[in-house]
Amino acid sequence: MVSAEHLSYQARCERMTIVIVGTNRKDANSRTIAAYYQRLLEEEGEPSQILDLIHLPPDFLATALYENNGQNEEFNAFRQVLEENERFVFIVPEYNGSFPGVLKAFIDGLEYPSNLAGKKAALVGVAAGMYGGALAISHLTDVLHYLGMQVLPTKPTLAFIHSHLSNEEITHSAYRQMLVQQVDTLIA
Repeated sequence: MVSAEHLSYQARCERMTIVIVGTNRKDANSRTIAAYYQRLLEEEGEPSQILDLIHLPPDFLATALYENNGQNEEFNAFRQVLEENERFVFIVPEYNGSFPGVLKAFIDGLEYPSNLAGKKAALVGVAAGMYGGALAISHLTDVLHYLGMQVLPTKPTLAFIHSHLSNEEITHSAYRQMLVQQVDTLIA
């Protein structure tokens, strides 16, 4: 995981799939899933980069949204990565029956009308509970459709994720298979 400046430089040098860690929580399982997904992309020869919301500027809520849109240069580096690439993977934890507020704030800080229109999005739900983030990715699907994104219909939900991770690997064979199938669809 790298800084916003490096993300922007990488994105300008080579088009790639951007894997978004949909939380800024420290030690989030979403980060482990994002790294796993990136390895799957690499195995298929697909260049990718992780965009981790933990690296958002701490003041972006006050300096990058609404009347300040486009004025926070550090946040603008994140925006630029999304503007310059065509495929995205959102690793989305479920918080209180939806996706994290920081992810919504991040989306709200993007240019409107959205530069995401017509771009591909793959969604992966992650949760400690039995629904695997299904509500979170359902809500995010609505938002991304509103912005004009093409959301892949296959949306793996990784339930009881704590029980299915070991040493940075997913131990549940069905989860691994769903992610591989989604990767194939995303890069097709």
